[in-house]
Amino acid sequence: MRRLRFLLLQTRNPGDPMAPQEVRCFARALDCDESAVEIVDLLNASPTLDDLQRADMLLLGGSGHYSAAGETEWLERALDCLRDIHRIAKPTFASCWGFQAMSRAMGGRCINDLPSAELGTIDLQLTQDGRADQIFSSLPVEFAAQAGHEDHVVELPLDAVLLASSARIKEQAFRFENRPIYCTQFHPELDRTAMLERVIAYPDYIERNTRISHEEFIETLRETPEANNLLRRFVGHFFG
Repeated sequence: MRRLRFLLLQTRNPGDPMAPQEVRCFARALDCDESAVEIVDLLNASPTLDDLQRADMLLLGGSGHYSAAGETEWLERALDCLRDIHRIAKPTFASCWGFQAMSRAMGGRCINDLPSAELGTIDLQLTQDGRADQIFSSLPVEFAAQAGHEDHVVELPLDAVLLASSARIKEQAFRFENRPIYCTQFHPELDRTAMLERVIAYPDYIERNTRISHEEFIETLRETPEANNLLRRFVGHFFG
């Protein structure tokens, strides 16, 4: 396979150690060198259509400190960019904040919903459409993944096909009809070690979202090999 070029549309503060960690995690999940992953900082810039077209595949991940349910100038610019991505049908994989922002950009509804927050290793189930999907069908019907979110997509876009749910959150993964765009509320780019790095970097997450101690929380984290294969499956399907 030729060397693919990935463009990561990132929403993290300057100096956030999880910004380079996110690049490492996507590179590992994609089985590529980190130098193949370029970055555009959505907080301060928007990629041009040429930027989007030059990349083979687009990536969106988490945000650390930003909500897809807010009302800010940079977010409106970002949502316009996501509408362009949908329009040009660029191969795209969006997780966590990317899932929420893509949903909102295309007419879904995202709210801040702390009581429904998920953090750590969660269990998910494929929907009937997920079992039949060319990418998600590689997963077992029940699988585990890493998650960390307080925002909640309560209504998907009209052209979204629901692929997976958890006991707490129905809207966990979808693809767009007739578009090579997949979105997951969970983080297929994070394994157990990377999830642990995230909660160490953002220690207030555990206090806000769980009722257990830091040490007890760490004991709940599990490896998630099936979910961690999703990005490679995506690349193999669209570029293999």
